[in-house]
Amino acid sequence: MSIYNTVLKIGGSLLFNNDRQINSQKIFDLCNVLTDNEKSSTVAIIVGGGIIARNYIDFVRNATENEALCDLFGIETSRLNARLFISYLDNLAYPIVPTSYNELAIAQESNKIIVMGGLQPGQSTTSVALEVAEFLKAKRVVILTDVDGIYTKDPHKYEDAELIDSLNYSQLTKIILNTSSTQSAAGEYRIFDPVSLQILKRSKLKVFIGSGLSLDKFEKFWNRQIDNFGTFITE
Repeated sequence: MSIYNTVLKIGGSLLFNNDRQINSQKIFDLCNVLTDNEKSSTVAIIVGGGIIARNYIDFVRNATENEALCDLFGIETSRLNARLFISYLDNLAYPIVPTSYNELAIAQESNKIIVMGGLQPGQSTTSVALEVAEFLKAKRVVILTDVDGIYTKDPHKYEDAELIDSLNYSQLTKIILNTSSTQSAAGEYRIFDPVSLQILKRSKLKVFIGSGLSLDKFEKFWNRQIDNFGTFITE
């Protein structure tokens, strides 16, 4: 029986400052929240690529017009970001970034915190988080990003976007299908896409999406001092 109850997806946008330097304090604070808990080893972490991945992707896209190659650069960057967390967590974490489900199965036997990046081209790290949760038989996925949850519109573009407290899968489907494109290019910001939606529907996971810009509310949620965090998605 798996001990991994939660998969935590950390958006790459949280890992870098506006000057594109590593936000060391944010990584330290996140790790401290995760380890200041007697069940810290029951989490698997998936880390996104962030602005650095997009820099690489933009260069490769302009130079080659090869989207598959863009995906590979995004994956490798997310794995490098995962190593940042492993280096800080030290012996609390499994020392290797799993790059396949075979490697994840081996890491699972360690009963330590598992930290991963992307897995395969054409798949967002949100999709990876959901599939990893399925694989580990986790009960929930928590997604930390740079917005407070799921909005009626992209809050980066529309001032009248409204935060949604809770959604079922059908409601989430309508929001995703109403976006301008049903396919995400590598490096494009989107919390959910059609691929991750299909994984969510089959896995029937509970998902919480909230902001990691300030960790006060997330810390209370993680330590079960409050029940709600950002947008709650359930079947």
